[in-house]
Amino acid sequence: MATWIVLGVVAVLLAAGWAYHTANRLDRLNVRVDLARQSLYASLDRRAVVVRAIAAELPGSELAALADRAERAAPEAREDAENALSSALARADASGRSPALVIELADAETRVMMARRFYNDAVRDTRALAERRLVRWLRLGGRASPPTYFEIIERVSPGRGE
Repeated sequence: MATWIVLGVVAVLLAAGWAYHTANRLDRLNVRVDLARQSLYASLDRRAVVVRAIAAELPGSELAALADRAERAAPEAREDAENALSSALARADASGRSPALVIELADAETRVMMARRFYNDAVRDTRALAERRLVRWLRLGGRASPPTYFEIIERVSPGRGE
């Protein structure tokens, strides 16, 4: 009888240890998602600054307004605003841009692409753990909804349009 009690206590302790470790890992993954989101938004904001500088060289361009809209968009509308900015940027005449702005834009777009991939990797890892059956049943991730992917067009060529 005492053996069964000891085995039961050990099983409960192992289950509690697993649950504690999993909840901590999920918390760390959520922090990683938050940091990656901040980095992504910083990269998008930097690209918007470069686009405004390009718009200053192109009178009558809609780029500045689209960059402002993308920067000020609510998180749930940011993808659409960034896609509209990318499409307008692809349609804009690239021949009159200064070489320094061409380099800055290429660097900004590369940073956006990398930040988006890091963010989506963090979201994928977090969702993979949070969507496990036992993690959901025990509500180890709390009641918060899982993070969502950030899907934007990375580079739009002028022929592809919107």
